[in-house]
Amino acid sequence: MSAQEGVFRAYDIRGIVEKDFDAAWVEGLGRACGAYFLERGQTSAVVGHDCRHSSPLFHSALIRGLSKTGVDVISVGMAPTPVLYFAVRHLRRQAGIMITASHNPPEYNGFKIWSGATTVHGAEIRRIRELLEAGEFPSGRGLTSAHDILASYTEAILTRVRLSRPLKVVVDGGNGVGGPVLVEVLRRLGAEVVPLYCEPDGAFPHHHPDPAIEANMVDLVARVRSEGAELGLGLDGDADRLGVVDAAGRLLNGDELLAVFARDVLERCPGALIMGDVKCSERLFEDIRQRGGKALMGVTGHSIAKARMLETGAALAGELSGHIFFNEGWYGFDDALYGAARLLDILTRRETPLTALPGWPPAFSTREIQLPCADEHKFAVVRAAQEWFRQRYPVEDMDGARVRFPYGWALVRASNTQPALVLRCEADSPERLASLLDAMERRVRAWMEQAQQGEA
Repeated sequence: MSAQEGVFRAYDIRGIVEKDFDAAWVEGLGRACGAYFLERGQTSAVVGHDCRHSSPLFHSALIRGLSKTGVDVISVGMAPTPVLYFAVRHLRRQAGIMITASHNPPEYNGFKIWSGATTVHGAEIRRIRELLEAGEFPSGRGLTSAHDILASYTEAILTRVRLSRPLKVVVDGGNGVGGPVLVEVLRRLGAEVVPLYCEPDGAFPHHHPDPAIEANMVDLVARVRSEGAELGLGLDGDADRLGVVDAAGRLLNGDELLAVFARDVLERCPGALIMGDVKCSERLFEDIRQRGGKALMGVTGHSIAKARMLETGAALAGELSGHIFFNEGWYGFDDALYGAARLLDILTRRETPLTALPGWPPAFSTREIQLPCADEHKFAVVRAAQEWFRQRYPVEDMDGARVRFPYGWALVRASNTQPALVLRCEADSPERLASLLDAMERRVRAWMEQAQQGEA
């Protein structure tokens, strides 16, 4: 069976429904994943899906494919991605597949694959593609069953988190799969919860399910202010990314949120290793070091981050996008639902507002900026940026080009989930930030034009 090259990305599989894959292709993917699991001695797998309109059909097709290889399948039905990860651990299995395209538009779908101790990425994703293309699958009759895991998941959070006082929060579920779960968890913790767009709907009718983008959080900001809530919480489509709005209606950057969690972890775990991705502020890494922690910059990508945490024993990791990975107190995967509960725990123990970070130095930064760029061109642009900047400035090139200037830094990298380039800049004044961003955008657009002409 042919495998669309573009859908096999760095840390999961994603594409446009009916254009890149259909139910028959997904059944074949299930057989390839079954072969992959069996190569590793994994004879059973947990499968779940999000609320996208294509997900139930793909869920059935994937299970058929897996069972035809002899792999036993436990379905947890429609559930957030972190609940699927929890189910693999809780049910003592070693494999799992979540059907989701996370924050991508409604016409997309995809697959996050767990094997062993974490989600697969890189060469392991390519191995699944090889098995799919070869089309020579083991044959068997795996057993299928269903398991309601939500009660166990909820109890796991409630046994670990306590609120020191009541508070009022607004939850914007983004019409993704996580809204109802988070509302239930927070209410059981004792919070007053105002739900907003918490009805799962794979068309995402109210806004794009990406809580890291300010335009998507406009209604949440307004509701926090009108309700006089202490906090607003936004979820992406599969609830593994968290957006946070403070009482004043300000959307926190993901690295600011990670700093809040890092300070809390370091109080209990002096000297702990904490990871941030290449898009995070220099202020974050310096703050970790000043508080006695070990700071590590890493490549962007949820699967890569989980694997790196295993390798290093990091207590905590996070990304600018809102992925927060908890090893201290949780299971080492990205979980916006547990993260939200834990954030409320921190907030109810503090006397200062959420965004009051003593010692957090002033700086001026952009949020993540995406420039549309075809998949076949974006990596050529990044290579051009790396080569040009290396001749002039210090460059960190683990994931794109992160360029250090005397007054700040700038990053250009290729998105691994969308046909886009990602930019972020930070400087010590608004004027320098504006100048830096303008210069970066102009140069990157020139390289994009060269790549389209085959010159980059």
